[in-house]
Amino acid sequence: MSFRFRLAAPLCLPVVLATAALCASAQDKSAPPPAAAQAMYPLLAQRLQAVEPKVIAWRRDIHQHPELGNQEKRTAALVAAHLKALGFEVREGVAVTGVVGVLKGGKPGPVVALRADMDALPVKEQVDLPFASKARATWAGKEVDVMHACGHDGHVAMLMGVAEVMAAMKDQLPGTVKLVFQPAEEKLPNAEIGGARRMLAEGAFDAPKPDVVFAAHLVSNLNTGEIGYKAGPITAASDAFRVSVKGRQTHGSAPWSGVDPIVLGSQIVLGFQTIASRQVNVTKEPSVLTVGTFQAGTRYNIIPDAAEMSGTLRTYDEQMRKFIIQRMGETAELIAKSGGGDAHVHIEEDGYAATINDAALTEKMAPSLARVPGGKAMVVQKGTGGEDFSFFAQKVPGLYVVIGNTPVGQDASKAEANHSPRFYVDEASLAIGTRTLAQLTVDYLAMGKP
Repeated sequence: MSFRFRLAAPLCLPVVLATAALCASAQDKSAPPPAAAQAMYPLLAQRLQAVEPKVIAWRRDIHQHPELGNQEKRTAALVAAHLKALGFEVREGVAVTGVVGVLKGGKPGPVVALRADMDALPVKEQVDLPFASKARATWAGKEVDVMHACGHDGHVAMLMGVAEVMAAMKDQLPGTVKLVFQPAEEKLPNAEIGGARRMLAEGAFDAPKPDVVFAAHLVSNLNTGEIGYKAGPITAASDAFRVSVKGRQTHGSAPWSGVDPIVLGSQIVLGFQTIASRQVNVTKEPSVLTVGTFQAGTRYNIIPDAAEMSGTLRTYDEQMRKFIIQRMGETAELIAKSGGGDAHVHIEEDGYAATINDAALTEKMAPSLARVPGGKAMVVQKGTGGEDFSFFAQKVPGLYVVIGNTPVGQDASKAEANHSPRFYVDEASLAIGTRTLAQLTVDYLAMGKP
């Protein structure tokens, strides 16, 4: 999914107590880590340094060979072979192409899950790289260009790096590491259910069930070294909808002889905007209701029988999400009836819930984020992008962080966004992401069973 994150403003004001507490935690690098973690740090640093060139090589290879959702066969095979060689228990074919690897440490302790998404996008690459994608594939019945335009190639490579680091530290690890390589985060054609939900339905979190789950996502509007996080909602619920408006065709010179679905559809678009601006408590959480397509008619002087619209709804509160969906249906139906027509709102079943970072876990792990070598942990504002990591975080406490990938010295606010054909990843950010996931894992395991 596409993300735009900004620094939370203002930061660390005493009047914003929850945010201030997190800011203080992130900035207090003197907060002592668990003794068991400190004992592992020298080996952790050594292994991370050794694996970082491999992470770059893996990412370049995966970037050059991108695969769309549920088509990630080459990527999954690469991951599975790597995990097996490291001694992980490996399960393949979860949710079509997903891979789950389990590594039991030498000592008893918690179970930490780490997730990486594997799929690319139907985008033609416009970045001049020696390993630029020239791949093509079939998507929704059409042949398309394919590119890793959202950083998932980096996510896979980073988690492969973490796998190698954890395997090298297996005897010292007080607990179990579960790695989840997930397909189809960018959704599938025809609203097919896949990705995280299907992985969970097929037992990705079973035997053993994780105590927590972590994920890191590369984003272009933070600079390399910046690690963004926040407690509570960090990405929005994402729902696609379609609106069908039925009228009655007539000549454009005699609109009274029919029912104009274009006028009714236009009124529905405006009516939808009053839901977000006038019918929900905007001081609780924001919402976005956008109509992105409006299709009707074939000729300038014919009023058509029907109009079709589609769009997206973004919310952070589940009750607000349900209320807006209800009001969308009522608004469309009643406006259409007022003009003698009919309308129906269809919400696609493949929508994503909001990603909610567990507040207690976020506070607990903020000092770990601050200890990432070369990193700068900071609280960011929530973004309106969607993420199906949300479903993993509904099963166990989750923490989702964002990793800046725009080179230092460049204005990240002007960088090409995720999903752009010109999306560019500074390879130095891959080391930060790998270190972040490894730091979270080692520190949490060292804290013992919750």
